[in-house]
Amino acid sequence: MPPLLEVRDLHVQFNAKEGVVRALNGVSFTINQGEVVGLLGESGAGKTVTALATMGLVPYPGKVVSGQVLYRGRDLIAAGEQAMRDLRAEHIAIAFQDPVASLNPRLTIGAQIQEVFRAHKGMSKSEARQAAVGLLKEVGMPDPERIMKAYTFQISGGMAQRVMLAIAISLRPPLLLADELTSNLDVTLQADMLQRLRKLRAEHGTAVLLISHDLGVMAQMADRIIVMYAGRVVEEAPVRHFYHWPAHPYSWGMLSAVPRIDRDVRLQPIRGLAPDLRALGEQCPFLPRCFKATVACRTQPVPGDTWLEDGHTVKCYNPLAAQED
Repeated sequence: MPPLLEVRDLHVQFNAKEGVVRALNGVSFTINQGEVVGLLGESGAGKTVTALATMGLVPYPGKVVSGQVLYRGRDLIAAGEQAMRDLRAEHIAIAFQDPVASLNPRLTIGAQIQEVFRAHKGMSKSEARQAAVGLLKEVGMPDPERIMKAYTFQISGGMAQRVMLAIAISLRPPLLLADELTSNLDVTLQADMLQRLRKLRAEHGTAVLLISHDLGVMAQMADRIIVMYAGRVVEEAPVRHFYHWPAHPYSWGMLSAVPRIDRDVRLQPIRGLAPDLRALGEQCPFLPRCFKATVACRTQPVPGDTWLEDGHTVKCYNPLAAQED
């Protein structure tokens, strides 16, 4: 069976006064029906741009330079804006990273949710309102009738996050892009939100691209982990392999910076800073920060994929997992 979503060699650039920002540099991955794929990486790695490019929402002055985004075999980039408008919400939906900024402050919460049903399902105003109230109840919103009449500035950040999720899942899309869905929530709301994602997957077979910095959330939710660095996918592995045998030095560094309760270890932060995307060289972008760099890393171009086992790949001349074996 072909993948639900396939991203092939995607390149996205932003033309700024200071230079061309190469936000994505050959990103490729797949998502299968009902699968939860975790997208990891520090700020600026290209995670959000990947989600926006998939939805055809890269903001100006950004543009997709090359590559393909295939949804059930259909190239979304070549399809055009009208085709994308028809696909959004009903087939592919996104829950944005900052829900307060993403919601319209001039419209009530109810109006924004009802708009989805009226635009895609042709519902009457009363039908759309009833569906919106039911949706708010489904995502655990207290007093949904009151929230329907409220504006964005009248609700908390956690409530705005629930509204964003409600809009994203309103039409039960086969694919949901969840960008930092739990990052601004306390642990109780976070657990509740994750449980609702599990329920959505179990009942409707929804596939999820879960973007997060939280390694704990990824361990709970993801079937497969994709690690991004400087606009590139540097490692991809089943979740168990990633946490037990990280192969890329960057992946190892992220896991080494997380406190553990099962052993007394000193945290080891990754030294240095992320590279300037306006001045990427020909070598591996992680080279200045890497503790395992070799002569090949300093003299050869960016490495291609090295296959380890069971779907575990890494872009590295000196992968850690290979050494351990």
